[in-house]
Amino acid sequence: MDCVILVGGEGTRLRPLTYNTPKQMLKVAGVTMIDRVLYYLSKNSVTRAVLSLGYKPDKFLKAYPDSKAYGIELMYAVEPEPLDTAGAIRFAAKYAGFDSRFVVVNGDVMTDLSVLDLIGFHEKSDAVGTIALTPVLDPSRFGVVPTDDSGKVVAFIEKPDAATAPTNYINAGTYVLENEVLDLIDSDRRVSIERETFPLLVKKSCLYGMPTDSYWLDLGTPQSLIKASCDILTLNYNDELFSSIYSKCGNGNWIRNSVQIPETASQSLFESGLAFNPNSKINLTTFGVDCIIGNGAIVSESIIGDGCKIGANVTIRNSIIGDNVTFKDNVTLIDCIIGDEAQLQEGEKMEQQRYPT
Repeated sequence: MDCVILVGGEGTRLRPLTYNTPKQMLKVAGVTMIDRVLYYLSKNSVTRAVLSLGYKPDKFLKAYPDSKAYGIELMYAVEPEPLDTAGAIRFAAKYAGFDSRFVVVNGDVMTDLSVLDLIGFHEKSDAVGTIALTPVLDPSRFGVVPTDDSGKVVAFIEKPDAATAPTNYINAGTYVLENEVLDLIDSDRRVSIERETFPLLVKKSCLYGMPTDSYWLDLGTPQSLIKASCDILTLNYNDELFSSIYSKCGNGNWIRNSVQIPETASQSLFESGLAFNPNSKINLTTFGVDCIIGNGAIVSESIIGDGCKIGANVTIRNSIIGDNVTFKDNVTLIDCIIGDEAQLQEGEKMEQQRYPT
């Protein structure tokens, strides 16, 4: 099976982390988003995938110099200019030479949806396009997809008011498309699949939706990144790739190779090169390589990048920290995002802030 993976966005909601690193190259529980997606696709019979690239494409090419990952042959389609979702799909599929049915996935979604089940539903429905659907509490941020009893989509409503939404099932960002869909997408302009292509398929009565209760999380926001990390650490999400890399040890912690960790740590992840003070308290947090944790530090529900130096009596809660960040003593961070190489001075207190902006 062939697949288009959409990874071209700038990740503005995750700045300043994405100033240096494209969103899908960010790590969640020690594994990049794109690695997790590729591994997942390899378990769903995908053998060829084209990455639809726009923002910082060289980072992806460098990550996979052999153009292979988990048995999948990789191709790289770099948009000359932003083409929106449908435009990007058409450009990438044409670039890769896809001439039959293919799958599309968003590269910033974490899910255990069975693509094979979606393909089976698509074939049974004799559909031209099929969308995986997932329920959410608040559908107003997404594309709502009401269907009839057969699964045929009767409307495609992008970001409706929550009070008037006809359903709470939304577009989950995984599609099965027949190649003929590409002929419906203009090649010389930006085209949105949610606002143009899917509504056109609805009018043609050939778009279907498959509801699923599979795990699904859009990793486009800081809150969702932290939730994904915590879900993996606590096994609320069964991540086979993560479990193949890291070993579980006492207090629900995870390590790679042999790493000594604080006895007061729980349900956290530690990489090599860790140096820590035994008086630190760590919970539901992932650390990159070569991190230092100072005396009296309290770190919870956070993601800490490589090479970070955390001083004495530092408190970090519900925050994401880039690589090589230095914290002087007595710093307090709550609900913050800190970019690579930042220096936080002694006694600094930040809440719901991004630095640098």
